[in-house]
Amino acid sequence: MDLGLNGKVALVAAASSGLGLGAARALAAEGASVSICARDGDRLAEAHKDVAAAGSGDVRSAVVDLSNPAAVERWVEHSASDLGGIDVLVSHTGGVTFGTTDDFGVQDYRGAVETTMLPHIAMTKAALPYLKENGWGRVVLVTSESVKQPMAHNVLSGTARLGVLGYARSLVQTLGPAGVTVNVLAPGYHATKALKGPNGSDPETCGSEVPLGRVGDPDDFGALAAFLASEQASFVTGALLLVDGGNTRAVL
Repeated sequence: MDLGLNGKVALVAAASSGLGLGAARALAAEGASVSICARDGDRLAEAHKDVAAAGSGDVRSAVVDLSNPAAVERWVEHSASDLGGIDVLVSHTGGVTFGTTDDFGVQDYRGAVETTMLPHIAMTKAALPYLKENGWGRVVLVTSESVKQPMAHNVLSGTARLGVLGYARSLVQTLGPAGVTVNVLAPGYHATKALKGPNGSDPETCGSEVPLGRVGDPDDFGALAAFLASEQASFVTGALLLVDGGNTRAVL
C-alpha cells in the first residue's frame, strides 16, 4: 500500500532509539524526508544513519533538550527551513521514573509534567503554522497505555500524560478545517531501552502478561505511526489508539 508520504516532511522527536526511531524509520521508508532530535548526540548520530538507510529522502538531526521550549521552537523552525516545510509531526518524549504514589512528592509530578506533557504542546504550537499553511497535516502525539489504564507502578506517566490526551482532543475541532488530523498513540510494553533499563521491567516478564505473548517491537509501533501520517488516515482524527498487544482490556 502506498501511504502517500513520498516527498512529505516529517519531524520525529526523541528519535535516537526505541519508539521514536521506529517511527522515523517507517516514515523514511515511505519516502518522507525526516528530521529527528534527541538529547544524546552519539546515539542520535547512529540513529541518523539508521533513518537515512531506511529511505531515499533527506534526513536531518539535531541535539535538542525537549524540556526547553526555545530549543524545541528552534528545531522546528530550522527543520522547516532546511526541508521545505512540515507535513507530519510525531511528538514523542522520553519516559519517567517508575514508581508508586508513595515514591514521589509534588516536585516529581511537576518534573513529569515538564518532561512528558509540556514538550508536546511546545512542539505542536511551533509546527502548527506550517501545517495550517499547507492545508494538510498530521499530528501524532505519543503517550502511554497508562492514559487508558492507570498502573500502580507507573503513576508519574499516568498522571502527566493524561494532559497530552486532553490537549489533543482540544486541537481536533480547531484544526479540522485546516485539513490537519490529530491522533494519540498509547504504546504498551515494547523492546526499548526504557523497558530494559535500571528503572524498567524485565521484557520476558512483561511479555508473559500480554495476550499476544510478547512485548512489541519499535517497528510495530512505527508502522502504525506511519499509517496515521498517511493519506489513507485522512478521516481518522481525535483517536486514542492503543499499541499494546491487547494488554489494556478496559471496556471504555
